[in-house]
Amino acid sequence: MPSLNSISISQLSRLIGTPESPVIVDVRIDEDFNDDPHLIPGSFRHPYSKIGEISDRLKGRKVAIACWRGLKLSEGVAATLRSDGISAENLEGGCIAWREAGLPMIPAAKLPECNEAGQTVWVTRHRPKIDRIACPWLIRRFVDPDARFLFVSPAQVEAVAEKFNATPFDIEGSFWSHRGELCSFDTMVEEFALQTDPLSRLATIVRAADTNRHDLAPEAAGLLAASLGLSRMYKDDLQQLEAGMGLYDAFYRWARDAADEGHDWPTASKKG
Repeated sequence: MPSLNSISISQLSRLIGTPESPVIVDVRIDEDFNDDPHLIPGSFRHPYSKIGEISDRLKGRKVAIACWRGLKLSEGVAATLRSDGISAENLEGGCIAWREAGLPMIPAAKLPECNEAGQTVWVTRHRPKIDRIACPWLIRRFVDPDARFLFVSPAQVEAVAEKFNATPFDIEGSFWSHRGELCSFDTMVEEFALQTDPLSRLATIVRAADTNRHDLAPEAAGLLAASLGLSRMYKDDLQQLEAGMGLYDAFYRWARDAADEGHDWPTASKKG
């Protein structure tokens, strides 16, 4: 059991990837971070001594604070935030305990530069179907919960990326795109070092639906049907993305918690 005002490694790991995940702030000093320049999925770095600068950004949200060992820095920052009326807990054991538990950590060098609001900005072709919804879901749930996505005409993706300092994805020739038989979602899972069993299972389904290889996963037909349905329901790409977040939340929870569960009807009759 975690102590009062703390969250355990196992509790946080179950929340990451779901809509209930707290905002995770990494307050390690530079020396400790440079020893292991990786981040807990969904977290961002901020100096512990300047935590007041992001108080407004954190208001109304649950927050978890991570430092090197889960001691004075995270406890002090969490207590400071609570004094500002923010629901904040410190991560027991800190980043060391997370690493020792064998849980995934994102290489910080893979993260795009943030804008002035602390958001990563991504750009892709408009009218998304599968990869261009799956990738934003992965980014918001495991990389940057506040990420901003720009959907533009295919011919303008590269120019918009340059002018607006955005990272292009799922377009031919970009780093974050298809590689051989793998789709853009596969690329992000690999590059962000997120190869957990649930995400690997989900990646197979996304690849199968996105590349019309339904032999790879029977669930691909359902994902394709739901994705095409959403594309017909919404003219606004951002509204479609918000609806798609729930769809991928459901697929992820199935991949994590219910992949071995079946369902039949009618139920078998009880033997007398």
